[in-house]
Amino acid sequence: MLKEMAELGFEYVELSHGIRITLIPGILRALEEGVVRVSSCHNFCPLPTGVVQPSPNLFEPSALDPREHSQWLRHTQRSIDFAAQVKARVLICHLGSVEFFWFNPSHKIRHYIGDHPQPDYAKDQAYLKVRNAALAKLRKRMPPYWAQVKKGIGEVVGFAKQKGILLGFENREGIDELPLDSDFDDLFSGLPADAPVGYWPDAGPAHL
Repeated sequence: MLKEMAELGFEYVELSHGIRITLIPGILRALEEGVVRVSSCHNFCPLPTGVVQPSPNLFEPSALDPREHSQWLRHTQRSIDFAAQVKARVLICHLGSVEFFWFNPSHKIRHYIGDHPQPDYAKDQAYLKVRNAALAKLRKRMPPYWAQVKKGIGEVVGFAKQKGILLGFENREGIDELPLDSDFDDLFSGLPADAPVGYWPDAGPAHL
């Protein structure tokens, strides 16, 4: 796999959230042989044992269930360790979502967009009404999930700093995914100035 990347002219690769544990020996061998270098890894990397498909949201730091939060912490620390092992600079992380048992407000937005395709929703007053109502509902339910995100980050930044790994928090495409675009400032302002964290922009989710 990595030889194919090198043959395409790439000197660096990202090891993403689809790397199964069975691929690790070959990856380490390729790195030892200098086939390529690793610029970044994407949590969770490698995937937990038994998981065989890309699963960046398998466990979420926003989860209110302490068992899931504990699993997120465990596998994120494992990913930080692996990123350091392969000499990556950054571990890219998703930060979870706001959960709704019934009536997730993002569904109304998706349905409206599906029923009213157009080039510029910013000028559609009916769309803006649907969007604003969804955001209000999301904001009302968000506080405990947002608190869990901040707690989770606080639990891993020290370990990341010790390992020399930056944590890149990625923008997301779902309206119910965290952080909301306007909340990155709040997230970073609550962390120490020397915390190894930053904003990681992904063009695809940003476009969506």
